[in-house]
Amino acid sequence: MAYQQGLNQQQKQVQKLAMTQQLQQSIQILQYNAEGLQQFLQQKSLENPLLMVHHSTPDQANFSGSQRRVDNFMNAIPDTQQSLFEYLLEQVHLTMRDTPLRDLVLFLLEQVDLNGYLRISDDEIKAQTGAQSLQILDAVTLLQQLDPPGVGARNLQESLLLQTENDNHAPNLAYIVLEEDFTNFVERKWAFIAAKYQVTVAEIQHIFDYVQTLTPRPGAAFSQTQNTFVRPELVVQVQADQLQLSLTREGRPQIVFQQRYFTRMVQTNDREVTAYMKEKKQEFDWLQKSVGQRSQTILRVGQEIIQRQHDFFFDAKRPLKPLLLRDVATKLNLHESTVSRTVNGKYLQTDFGIFELKHFFTNAIGNQKDDSAASVKRQIQELIDQEDKNKPLSDQRLVNLLSAAGVTISRRTVAKYRESLGIGGSSKRKRFD
Repeated sequence: MAYQQGLNQQQKQVQKLAMTQQLQQSIQILQYNAEGLQQFLQQKSLENPLLMVHHSTPDQANFSGSQRRVDNFMNAIPDTQQSLFEYLLEQVHLTMRDTPLRDLVLFLLEQVDLNGYLRISDDEIKAQTGAQSLQILDAVTLLQQLDPPGVGARNLQESLLLQTENDNHAPNLAYIVLEEDFTNFVERKWAFIAAKYQVTVAEIQHIFDYVQTLTPRPGAAFSQTQNTFVRPELVVQVQADQLQLSLTREGRPQIVFQQRYFTRMVQTNDREVTAYMKEKKQEFDWLQKSVGQRSQTILRVGQEIIQRQHDFFFDAKRPLKPLLLRDVATKLNLHESTVSRTVNGKYLQTDFGIFELKHFFTNAIGNQKDDSAASVKRQIQELIDQEDKNKPLSDQRLVNLLSAAGVTISRRTVAKYRESLGIGGSSKRKRFD
């Protein structure tokens, strides 16, 4: 049988959406808390003459009397911005089961600097933890899958690769160019790269423009300290045995289109003015759609939370069931990072207080699906509150009491939960009066 090898050319057309500034802002809009969104819209109203924002005050919100009383003073509570470490730690506890691999990821978190880079080598990890190479690889991979994209990288190139890999709208060849020709790409040897991959220099320029939208310091946004205020975007009302959830005015800001001004300006004979007005009209339409999608996403996630944490609103002890970000993400067909952005900095108002949405996510203790970390912490708090201060309960004694109540937990975990509650050891709690 004769063997023949032939070469031919095929033209293939692939439709792929590049990450535009508007798409990036849509993601950012979801991540804003109420205060941040208000500031963002205010800035947009200054840039766009067709856009006007109706601001609401707490007293204007459509609450019942009891809700309004809570909101009047609760909105003034300062809320300190999370650090990068706290944000990453929260994601680990809400997405990963309690395993040795998670412990290794927690160790790696402590080695991430303020810019989001992992500043420890594999050899140093082995020396300090005794972990094997495959375990280290798995732990680093899990770390690098956390939000924000690019975190956990060892250098700039790896950070850009992680951000590109996480972006479904990245240009074609962007990842492989960054991986295989990073130096040539940075040195603008684009003709060489274009010839290598048989594309035009314009396509390499497009990749460069895209990379310019990425961040060289994925953790830098968390290093800024500022004071914000708690502004609930969701309110839940208990009616008989039913829960009714709705958006507050903070959760659905009103964006008004200046129709009269637009009509008058587009009727002029100046083409530049007409083109400018149409551009600003498109910007308004996009902004209105993005803000609307943000509100609906928060409402959907909130509804799923109150369904799963039904007992929290009816039981005076406020018990929480184990709930992970992935549970809600799977049910609502959303990405985990979308749920993470949705619950971070968003608040739910009840008749008995205001709670951040992420408060309702908690991991299970070991294999006990009915015991959440928050529930066990509450039991530890109650046991310590009721102890004899002349003879405080040791951690082992707490383990025994919890075990008698049907909760199997290690002494190490009890100590960790006790410390997270800000409670000292038994020797520090002892009183002599």
